[in-house]
Amino acid sequence: MSRRFYFAAGSQDLYGDTCLEHVADHARKIVEAFNGCGNIPYEIVYKPTLLTSDGIRRFFSEANDDPGCYGTILWMHTFSPAKAWIPGLKIARKPILHLHTQFNEALPFSTIDMDFMNENQSAHGDREFGYIMTRMGIPREIVVGHWSHEAVQKRIASWMATAVGIVDTDKVRVVRIADNMRDVADTEGDKVDAALTFGWTIDAYPVNDIVKYVDDVSPAETRELTDEYYSKYTILLEGRDPAEFRRHVEVQAGIEIGFERFLREKGYNAIVTHFGDLGGLKQLPGLAIQRLMEKGYGFGAEGDWKTAAMVALMKMMTGNKGTSFFEDYTYNLVPGAEAILEAHMLEVCPTVADGDIAIKVQPLSMGSREDPARLVYTCRTGKAIAVSLVDMGSRCRLIINDVECLPVPENMPRLPVATAYWRPEPDLATGAEAWIRAGGCHHTSFSYNLTSHQMKAWADAMGIESLIIDKDTRIDDFCDKIRLNEVFYR
Repeated sequence: MSRRFYFAAGSQDLYGDTCLEHVADHARKIVEAFNGCGNIPYEIVYKPTLLTSDGIRRFFSEANDDPGCYGTILWMHTFSPAKAWIPGLKIARKPILHLHTQFNEALPFSTIDMDFMNENQSAHGDREFGYIMTRMGIPREIVVGHWSHEAVQKRIASWMATAVGIVDTDKVRVVRIADNMRDVADTEGDKVDAALTFGWTIDAYPVNDIVKYVDDVSPAETRELTDEYYSKYTILLEGRDPAEFRRHVEVQAGIEIGFERFLREKGYNAIVTHFGDLGGLKQLPGLAIQRLMEKGYGFGAEGDWKTAAMVALMKMMTGNKGTSFFEDYTYNLVPGAEAILEAHMLEVCPTVADGDIAIKVQPLSMGSREDPARLVYTCRTGKAIAVSLVDMGSRCRLIINDVECLPVPENMPRLPVATAYWRPEPDLATGAEAWIRAGGCHHTSFSYNLTSHQMKAWADAMGIESLIIDKDTRIDDFCDKIRLNEVFYR
């Protein structure tokens, strides 16, 4: 199913048919420009000018009923009385972008007359429309600027990713293989509240239910996938016998095939595992989970279903680009070079990799199983976000930290895991303190391809609290925000 967004201009019949013909023509031309600009990832569908309460209601009803419609883009070309929008806005279920623009870029100073003024009324028509949405408490994105400008087009594209997350949030289905790691607090949460708030499905299966699928994988299938691994990745034997090394890799191939069949058959797009309950698995799933994440599945370790769900959701929003599960591991606290080394025991998604990806087989103290194979690499540099969804007891809180991924200062030849190395904004001391004060989890849902603004907009649409840690964060102000949120979101 292709995703699309409806576009409609608002007006009224006060200025006659000629004016309305111009409104419709202008709207069509804007839609054609958007669809041809190369900056907007999804199709925008032109809809006739909205004039009456009945027409507006039908427009929103059509958007609601179209499973391929992921949102509406609305522009008040002329003055559109906002009370006419109330019945439609009351039933609107798809995300809304309010585009505050006008057809002409520059004022025609030498020829401007009252006909032009009456026809081109966005400057106050959009204020009337904005008032009623604010009065009704409707979350929406507002983009201001000329429709031909690249910055405006890119902001629309950014909102589209958020809209995908809003509409598709109820498609998140997490399977828990075993339960939460014993005595761990921040990975716990209210699964009923997650269903009510986000529409998520969170189910549990005994580990050996999925082991049956792994055991049913044929030797021929295992060999074929292992051959694919060997053709795609660098093999780092590091003194191990080649045949013995391959046997370890084949175990992960069988796990990948079996797990994916289970997920497809049961209709799940995210999975959690727990090293303390591996049942009949020969290895802790490492390379297998990394490959599943690369295919778009969410993941959370040690039973962390909230992070698995957020990884799955963020992969939907990004088209599975540059998004992974991570864990805050250890610090570099050298003055002027402070940063966090991010990793996990095994499970980091290759969509965040930079350069060559290799396979290693190394012992793992956790899990009491044979040495697992895993993909190892370093992650690329650049701006990104780290996200944590935490259960505060009476509500959920989304914590979002802008981070800067840095080059690793030195090679780490003895560390057999995929890693990222980032500095949280505004600096490690402030960023880490703010994260801890907010109750951020030790696991993160990470993405190079999303922004804090997009994730906050998603949280707003879900009706949950969000806290952003960025370059402007100051601890005293941040603590005040937490206290105010305690009152607002109770």
